Amino acid sequence: MHLMIPFAAPLSEAGRHALSTLDLPQLAGLLSTAGQPALDPADETSLSPPHERALARAIGLAGADGRLPWAAWLAPRDGINAQNPPDLCWGLLNPGHWHLGTDQVTMLDPDELSLDEATSRALLDAVHDLFESEGFLLVYGAPTRWYLANESLAHLATASPDRVIGRNVDPWLPPSRDARLWRRLQNEVQMRLYTHPINAEREARGVLPVNSVWLSGCGARQAATWPADLTVDDRLRRPALAENWAAWCASWRALDAGPVAALRGRPATLTLCGERASASWALVPPGPWQRLTSRWRRADVRALLETL
Repeated sequence: MHLMIPFAAPLSEAGRHALSTLDLPQLAGLLSTAGQPALDPADETSLSPPHERALARAIGLAGADGRLPWAAWLAPRDGINAQNPPDLCWGLLNPGHWHLGTDQVTMLDPDELSLDEATSRALLDAVHDLFESEGFLLVYGAPTRWYLANESLAHLATASPDRVIGRNVDPWLPPSRDARLWRRLQNEVQMRLYTHPINAEREARGVLPVNSVWLSGCGARQAATWPADLTVDDRLRRPALAENWAAWCASWRALDAGPVAALRGRPATLTLCGERASASWALVPPGPWQRLTSRWRRADVRALLETL
């Protein structure tokens, strides 16, 4: 079994404080008899977060920072033939809400907008001509997932939504020199959505409007396979992105008592991903001496997570 846990370690000051109060006895016991992990170090400014890099390695996707082709990999799972047309590259387009603050624009989690299929399709239809006029193929995949296809996406590096949600969007936008066409299209989409009747109706009901889109995961389709033994438990994602650290701690405790505890005494791989790095352990059942010494040599889980 390979258990992968995204957002296992926070970056913010409030998150670090929450981590200092967290007790994870099963993880501590497991790592007390484990060897040194394989590390994937980077920093918090990378376009592709550690959990996406780790997942790409596990399933066999390759790409530079910000150029892991998630769109072409996800599209078939949403019923889209990513091999047709065969010479185009794909990009994932998330409709969402950008909040205008006093000094920055922040992107909210698209999953928090409660978009249904009918609403999402109507909004896609409203902007479809903007992309069609520039030679883009734009298709519906799911309420919060649209897909673009065009050869211009082949070498476009973009930030994962998981890097941007809850944060100022400006540092994460593709540089205009690399994405002049895309930046113009994004502005036109925002203007079109701003005046759309669906958004007026949503605001009248006290629901956030869909006023922008985020492009990510660009690239050509690659052969990739999800290993039968791989489990990605992402229950920490939503509370981490929402900075709800009480819920994050509660979810970590449940993880520790459940999936992490289930790794004890069996061959397995454990991958923990923070916002800067990931660490992966090849676990083997401990021998008698390891079990004995682990009683006095407990892993410092908090210190380890602070490095991720």
